Amino acid sequence: MGVSLTKGQNVVLNQDGTPLADVTVGLGWDARPVGAADFDLDASAIICGPEMKVISDEHFVFYNNLISPDGAVRHTGDNTTGEGDGDDEQILVDLDGLGEKVRQVVFAVSIHDAERRGQNFGQVDEAFIRVVDNLTGREMCRYELSYDAAGETAMVFGALYRRGGEWKFRAIGQGYAQGLAGIATDYGVAVA
Repeated sequence: MGVSLTKGQNVVLNQDGTPLADVTVGLGWDARPVGAADFDLDASAIICGPEMKVISDEHFVFYNNLISPDGAVRHTGDNTTGEGDGDDEQILVDLDGLGEKVRQVVFAVSIHDAERRGQNFGQVDEAFIRVVDNLTGREMCRYELSYDAAGETAMVFGALYRRGGEWKFRAIGQGYAQGLAGIATDYGVAVA
């Protein structure tokens, strides 16, 4: 098992100096049984440039846009139930395929139709994000959200970022009451 992070911590992904080409970012959660409606949580990735804003709207990867324009970031598909152990959704990142202007890839999770269903992250348990080296299968780091986020319907879990030629991961854990639209707006994605 890799490094266990707390909110705000950073880690160099290839601490042992081995080359790192591509990773899987796995996100998982368990919904507490509340009411009749099932929980449908959605993972997304926002590919940001030097201004820490999305490069273009096509660089917002989620269930309706599964692949970035350069093919370097790929969402493996929407899991509408969150059933089972392990990752509920995965996003594959080809670090070598990301252009030089890419400074970070931000990973968020939102609750689909949260307002209508009366759902929020205060009703979600065991939420985590982890980064796995695809070559070795080794989990390099994991961040488990450890607080109740009552009223918040979307969360920025963490970010991969490039600094000094190294790829690092930062555990963020920032909640949004405005859902995915709030996150998208903060990172410069046009919201219709």
